[in-house]
Amino acid sequence: MIASLSGTVQMLRLDSAVVEVGGVGYLLHATPATLATLRVGAQASLSTSLVVREDSMTLFAFADDDERSVFEAAQTVSGVGPRLALAMLAVLTPNALRRALASGDLKALTRVPGIGQKGAQRLVLELGDKLGHPVDDEAAGVSGSAARELAGDQRERVSEALVGLGWSTKVADDAITTVLGDLGVDHVAAADVPSILRSSLKVLGGHRG
Repeated sequence: MIASLSGTVQMLRLDSAVVEVGGVGYLLHATPATLATLRVGAQASLSTSLVVREDSMTLFAFADDDERSVFEAAQTVSGVGPRLALAMLAVLTPNALRRALASGDLKALTRVPGIGQKGAQRLVLELGDKLGHPVDDEAAGVSGSAARELAGDQRERVSEALVGLGWSTKVADDAITTVLGDLGVDHVAAADVPSILRSSLKVLGGHRG
């Protein structure tokens, strides 16, 4: 099993990256948040999980070992494959997922594309005990001031993620403004960063600016 990779980022796409290690380019599928931390030409170190099928071998990449562990644990639930497990991490951080499972927050779980009410209930039943207990922000390494900052407007985080994927700051900001206007809100809440990022990507439609 390929548990990690360290190398030079050769290419960035909306849902994947190519990292060259020892002259070999590895295609890595990842969440927008993970991809936003990468830069073409820069060095990167990522935790990975190799999913082997009869006709394919697919590598998924993660910012840290905790995300990879959650990704692999999620696939033990009936009906959850690697793509859906990755979508869960695109919407919820590992700790947010733990909190949703521990509290039975079906609304939070159904925010993940592909998970309905029954699927959310199945996750609570089958996955809750496998991920451990959620930790508070302090235990997760977030200071009190940082936690308060995360509770404010997170527009800049979304903008930085889009810029990291190849768009100019102006194009990114215009897309975010469009999404917020459609939603009738004037700021990005911390919990909504993944969904606002996905919606902004849809507005941009893959066209770099």
